[in-house]
Amino acid sequence: MEWVSESAAVRRHRVGGERRDGPAAAPPPEREARALETLVDARGGSGSGSGSARTRKRSGAGSGGASGAARTGLSEARAALGLALYLLALRTLVQLSLQQLVLHGAPGHPREFNARQARDHLEHITSIGPRTTGSPENEILTVHYLLEQIKLIEVQSSSLHKISVDVQRPTGSFSIDFLGGFTSYYDNITNVVVKLEPRDGAQHAVLANCHFDSVANSPGASDDAVSCSVMLEVLHVLSTSSEALHHAVIFLFNGAEENVLQASHGFITQHSWANSIRAFINLEAAGVGGKELVFQTGPENPWLVQAYVSEAKHPFASVVAQEVFQSGIIPSDTDFRIYRDFGNIPGIDLAFIENGYIYHTKYDTADRILTDSIQRAGDNILAVLKYLATSDVLVSSSKYRHGNMVFFDVLGLFVIAYPSRVGSIINCMVVMAAVLYLGKKLLQPKHNTANYTKDFFCGFGITLIGWFTSLVTVLIIAVFISLIGQSLSWYNHFYVSVCLYGTAAAAKIIFIHTLAKRFYYVNASDQYLGEVFFDIALFVNCGSLIALIYGGFCSAFISAVWVAFPLLTKFCVHKDFKQHGARGKFIAFYLLGMFIPYLYALYLIWAVFEMFTPILGRSGSEIPPDVVLASILAGCTMILSSYFINFIYLAKSTQKTMLTLALVCTITFLLVCSGTFFPYSSNPASPKPKRVFLQHMTRTFHDLDGKVVKRDSGIWINGFDYTGMSHITPHVPEINDTIRAHCEERAPLCGFPWYLPVHFLIRKNWYLPASEVSPREPVHFRLISKEQTPWDSVKLTFEASGPSHMSLYVRPHKGSTLSQWSLGNGTPVTSKGGDYFVFYSHGLQASAWQFWIEVQVLEEQPEGAVTVAIAAHYFSGEDKRSPQLDALKEKFPDWTFPSAWVCTYDLYAF
Repeated sequence: MEWVSESAAVRRHRVGGERRDGPAAAPPPEREARALETLVDARGGSGSGSGSARTRKRSGAGSGGASGAARTGLSEARAALGLALYLLALRTLVQLSLQQLVLHGAPGHPREFNARQARDHLEHITSIGPRTTGSPENEILTVHYLLEQIKLIEVQSSSLHKISVDVQRPTGSFSIDFLGGFTSYYDNITNVVVKLEPRDGAQHAVLANCHFDSVANSPGASDDAVSCSVMLEVLHVLSTSSEALHHAVIFLFNGAEENVLQASHGFITQHSWANSIRAFINLEAAGVGGKELVFQTGPENPWLVQAYVSEAKHPFASVVAQEVFQSGIIPSDTDFRIYRDFGNIPGIDLAFIENGYIYHTKYDTADRILTDSIQRAGDNILAVLKYLATSDVLVSSSKYRHGNMVFFDVLGLFVIAYPSRVGSIINCMVVMAAVLYLGKKLLQPKHNTANYTKDFFCGFGITLIGWFTSLVTVLIIAVFISLIGQSLSWYNHFYVSVCLYGTAAAAKIIFIHTLAKRFYYVNASDQYLGEVFFDIALFVNCGSLIALIYGGFCSAFISAVWVAFPLLTKFCVHKDFKQHGARGKFIAFYLLGMFIPYLYALYLIWAVFEMFTPILGRSGSEIPPDVVLASILAGCTMILSSYFINFIYLAKSTQKTMLTLALVCTITFLLVCSGTFFPYSSNPASPKPKRVFLQHMTRTFHDLDGKVVKRDSGIWINGFDYTGMSHITPHVPEINDTIRAHCEERAPLCGFPWYLPVHFLIRKNWYLPASEVSPREPVHFRLISKEQTPWDSVKLTFEASGPSHMSLYVRPHKGSTLSQWSLGNGTPVTSKGGDYFVFYSHGLQASAWQFWIEVQVLEEQPEGAVTVAIAAHYFSGEDKRSPQLDALKEKFPDWTFPSAWVCTYDLYAF
C-alpha cells in the first residue's frame, strides 16, 4: 500500500467537483440513505455508525448535527493547551500526594511511634562516621551504642514481655548470582539480635531486619542507619506496651549487609532463633528519605500483603515495583534474597527510593531525612509487626502460602489488593468486553464495515509507524549527543530530557498522523477518524493486556485500567459525540473518563524516573545513559499519547503544535550540544555528584617459580558513569587519555583489584603512576599444600590473611578446569568473562583464611595449571590513606564524590 495515495473508500465516496472551501454538492441517493443510517446510529449506539461517517468530508458547507461538528473541527490552540493543562494538573496532583508523607497527626500517646526519639538514634549512629565491616567504628562503637540502647529499653519494658539479647559472630560462605555470579566468604562478622517475646516464651516469631554497616566513605544515614533507628524505637514501643504478644518479634541489627548480604546469611543459616521465624520485614534504602516503598513481597504468601494493606497507616506499595526489581533491571539486591533463598521464609521488602543521587555518598547524612519520613516508616513498621505478632495466621502461615497478590496504592491514601487469580478473572472480563466492542465493529456484514475495517488496520499500521519513527528519532538524537560527549546533560536538570527527547517523540507522532490525515484520509470526516483512532488505542492496550495475562504478570492490572476506563468513557460520551461532535461537553467528559488511567500512569512514571535517573549516573561506562533515558521517555510518550491521538484528527490543524514542539526540541538540542547544561551539582540543598573511585595500589606479578616478573604502583581511577574523565581532566590535567589503563590479558579480571565483579560494566579505567604503598597490615598469601587426588585432580590448599576486605580471583589455564573448592556449596561459580571471583571479609580478631581448590588438569601447560590473584582493600584506619592519594583527591572539584582507599594486588601461578 502507498501511504500517500487515496484509499479506495475515499475515491468511491468522492463527490465530483467538490472543493474544500466550496458549497457541498447534493448527496446522491446512496449517500442520503447512509446519512439516514448515521442518524439512526446516533440515537441507537456505536455499532455501525462508523461506516457511514466515513463518507462525509471534512470540508464543505452545511450546518447542524454531527456533520457540522465534523466540518468545524477542534481549535488547535484550545486542544493543545487543554491537553497540556490536563497532564500538568495530573502531574501536580501526583506531586502533592508524594509530598504528603504522613496522613495523620503527630503522635502523642506513649504507645505510638516517636520519630524524634528515632532521630536521636539516627544522629548518634551517623556521628560515628562511615562504618565498614571490620572497622572499629562498625564492630565496636556502633555495636556498643546499640547494646547500650537495648539495655535501656529492657529496663523500661513491661513485665508482660521478655527481652533476650545475643551478639552473634558467624563465619560462613555462599554463592550468589548477583552481578554475574560470585562467591562470598565471611569470618567473625557481627550481628546484634534482640528477641521480644511473651513472658512465657513463644514458638513462632516474625523478624525485623536492618543493617548498621555502611559503604566506605559514607555516613550511611538512609542506608541503613535510619532503619536501625526506627527498629530501636519500634522495639521500645512494643516492649512498653500493655498488650501481650502472642508471638516473638526478633530484631536483627546486622553488621555486614554492604558486604553483599553476608550478615543476614550468617544469621538465617546459623542462629538458633532462625528456626522459629515464619515471616520477616526487611528495611532498606535505594535513596535518601521520602516514602518507603514496598517493592517486594512473598514469594507467594498473600497473607503478608493483606497484613500490610490492613495495618499500614501510610501505605506505599506496588506489585509493578516488585516485578521490575525481580527482573534484574535494577543492579541491586537486599537481604530479602537471603531470607527467601536460604531461609525459605516469606517477607516484605521496603526501601526509601527518593533522591538516589546521593545514595552511597558523603551526602547521605541524617539532616537530609525528614522527620515525617521517619514517622511514616515507624508507624507502618510498628503497625504491621504488632499485627503479625498477635495474629493467629503466623502460626498456620503454611496453610496460606499459595498464590500471589496484585497490590498497588492509590496516591498513598490506601492500597488495593486482591489475589492474582481474581485479577486474572477481572483482566479476562475486561478483554472480553473490549473484544465484543471491537468485534461488533469489525465483524459486521461486509457492506457496512468494509471501509471501517480497512481504515482501522491502516490506522493501526500508521500508529505503529508513528511510534517506531518517534523511537528512532529520539535514539538518533541520543546517540549523537553521546558521540559528541554531552551525555547526562539532563542529570542535574531533568526537564532538559523532557524538552529534548519528550518533545521530539511527541512531534514525530503528531507529524506522522498529520501526514496520514492530509494524504491518506483525505475525504473522511474528523469525527469518523477520531472514533477509528480511539478504537485503535483500545485495541493496542487490549493487546498489551493479553500479553501480560499470558506472561503471568500481576502488573497486567495497569493495562486492564487502560482498557476498562476508556471503554466506559466511550459508552458514556458516544451519543453526545455522534450528535454534536468534539465540542466542550464531549472533551470534558472524555478527559474526566481518562482521569484514573492517566493519573495512575503519571504516578508510575514518576516512580520510574525517580528510580532510574539516579541509577543512570552510576551504571558504568558501557551503557549510554542518554539512549536508555530517551527510550524510556519515548515509551512514556507513546503510552500517554495513545488515547490522545484521536485529537490530532479531531483538530482543525496541528501545524502550530508541531512547530512549537520542534522549536523547543531544537533549542534544547543546540543548548545541550553547546554544553550549557552541566550534568553535576554541588548545591548543598540538592547535590548531584559525579562518582569516582580512586584506588592507590601496588601490583606484584609472580611466575610459576614464585619470582617477581612485574611490579608497578599507581592510582587506579574508575568513573561510574558514561562520561568517564572528560569533565575531570580540565580540573585534574594529569588524568587524561594518555594514562588509560590497559588490560593484562593473562591475568584474571585484567589484573586489577576489583572490589566487586563489575568489570563488565566499567571498561574505561585510568592508571596514574604513583609511589608504592606499604600498609602496616600487609596481605600474606601462601600455598600450604599440593596433593594429587585419587580422581586425578590436583588439590591446592591456601592460607591468606590481611585487612577486613579482600578479593580473590582464580583463572584456570587452557587444558585445566576448576572442579571443586571449599567455598560456597562446593561447586565453583564463574563470574562474567569466565574467571572466578570470591568476596572475602572479616570482623575483628579473625583467624587466617584457609581454603582449597581442586584443579582437573587435562593438558599440561608450561605456564602452569591455574592463576590465583588476591587484592587487599584498606577501608579504615591509617592504612586507608596515602599522601599522594590525599593530594589527588583534593584536586577533584566539589561536584564530585571521590571515594578513595589503598589496596594491593598479588598474582601467582601454580
